Amino acid sequence: MFRSTAVKWLALSAIAMILLYPRCHGQYSSSDRRVLEIIREKGQAEIIISHPGARAFDHLTRNVSVSRVRENRVHVILSPLTAEWFIKGGYDYSIVETDEIKGIRTARSIEEVMAWESYPTLPQYDSIMLYYSENYPSLCRLDTIGTTINGKIVYVLKISDNPGTDEDEPKVFCTSTIHGNETGGFILMLRLAGYLLSNYASDGRVRNLVDNLEIWINPLANPDGTYNTGNTITSPIRFNAAGYDLNRNFPDPASANTPRQKETLDMMAFLAKHRFVLSANLHSGAEVVNYPWDRWQRLHADNSWFYTISREYADSVHNYSPAGYMTDLSNGITNGYAWYQIYGGRQDYVTYALNGREVTLELDENYITPADKLADLWEYNRVSLLGYIENALYGIHGIVTDRRTGEPVPAKVFIAGHDRDNSHVYADTLTGRFIRLTAPGSWDLTFTAEGYIDTVIYNVMAEPRRKSFLEVGMTHIRNPVDTTSPAAPLLYPNPAAFYVYAVVPEKLRGYINIRLYNTAGTILSDYNSMAYEGSPVILDVRAFPAGVYTVVFKQRATGISSYGRFVVARRF
Repeated sequence: MFRSTAVKWLALSAIAMILLYPRCHGQYSSSDRRVLEIIREKGQAEIIISHPGARAFDHLTRNVSVSRVRENRVHVILSPLTAEWFIKGGYDYSIVETDEIKGIRTARSIEEVMAWESYPTLPQYDSIMLYYSENYPSLCRLDTIGTTINGKIVYVLKISDNPGTDEDEPKVFCTSTIHGNETGGFILMLRLAGYLLSNYASDGRVRNLVDNLEIWINPLANPDGTYNTGNTITSPIRFNAAGYDLNRNFPDPASANTPRQKETLDMMAFLAKHRFVLSANLHSGAEVVNYPWDRWQRLHADNSWFYTISREYADSVHNYSPAGYMTDLSNGITNGYAWYQIYGGRQDYVTYALNGREVTLELDENYITPADKLADLWEYNRVSLLGYIENALYGIHGIVTDRRTGEPVPAKVFIAGHDRDNSHVYADTLTGRFIRLTAPGSWDLTFTAEGYIDTVIYNVMAEPRRKSFLEVGMTHIRNPVDTTSPAAPLLYPNPAAFYVYAVVPEKLRGYINIRLYNTAGTILSDYNSMAYEGSPVILDVRAFPAGVYTVVFKQRATGISSYGRFVVARRF
């Protein structure tokens, strides 16, 4: 609480000083002063500039939060952290002077909230999430992703026919409102959870989803931004409490020096733990399905698959909405880079670093969906949301095992000549299960694992909206296992307070076991994860008291191990 309040106070104090004492080498314009006043009053300001060209836009989007691009006009949301940088840039701009909070209607009771034509208070939101888990215990479990820097809980619901068990089923994640002032998806995700739970017994489509998937729903990823001024939504902001755009805060080679926020670190740890097959990130500010990549002009290896599922979402929406809804860009869909380039986005992080598949659903032209339009937003998107989740049931599914012992093999599964930019997938370390979502066609799948002979399965058919299943047996190389200890992992920061990042040696990449010990030799944590090129393994040490610890990484397929030591610093 102290840290975030201090950051915010310093930023706003700086703005106050700027307003009182203009620059020595040039007076602020009246527009500059107005922007700073708006930020001081509301926490952010929206401005519009003409598109400056590709090179200048690249520089711009690395430093400020671009929210949308329309007809050669770039919308930028400035926070206390970015206002001075933007003003010093000398851009010609206009200020968006709107009062979007007029669309907010706050519910007076839980019953009124669950009529879904008003917005909940923060305690009401807590109560709804608890209500779902308490009233549907056989289908729903309430969990947390973490907490914000102001201490608000970031909730997530697990919906499945056995919610208390980690089942061998595809995992799907739906999350909304990482931008705190984009509120429509917040209510949509609350409604989606309620719809799945209340219709499980009577709707065969819902039952099929819940019985065969683990569906995780996070309605509100940035509660500090949404409930910026207290327990009611009165002046929501795009950013977290420290002024950072959380959807520009994920690891990216172009934003390596950006301070990683607590909410981002918590989400990264959650995503790495669950390894979702499919996910969706809900936003507002446009009406379009946005698919990877956002940061690269080149297309994803499975661009055809991304295009198809995005087209199906938008076309389904068009069947349930009035003419003109979700028709932005290419009639409601776009490749992210073709729209506008961003860095540090969650969609690209999940798709690249975690070998996942994520799209961004932009659901409303308005950042804040007026309360009287919330019911319409649900009706327009309900069927499309169910259809999107169903994609996790299709594609090529299978299991990889040791041909002799029957033990699972954590193999890399890739399509030679097709996969690139981490579009391949891995078989699960505990079960050997894998899911390769891909466009319809005939595919040759290659399976590789340390200590095993490469295996190729030819002409595997992927059919539209159907599941193919493979059983793959791999032959172990009979030569002695290489147990030489590779170089020690690189651990940073060291000392650490909350998280330690580990860059492991190349021989350890793939599925690994991680054990953490204290100085007495007691095992404090023992779990399996995956190490991949280009992204560190995240060690969560928030529960560890100050002291010295040892971490041991062991490659499960080869037995090769390596260790390092780190210090957990005293937290003030």
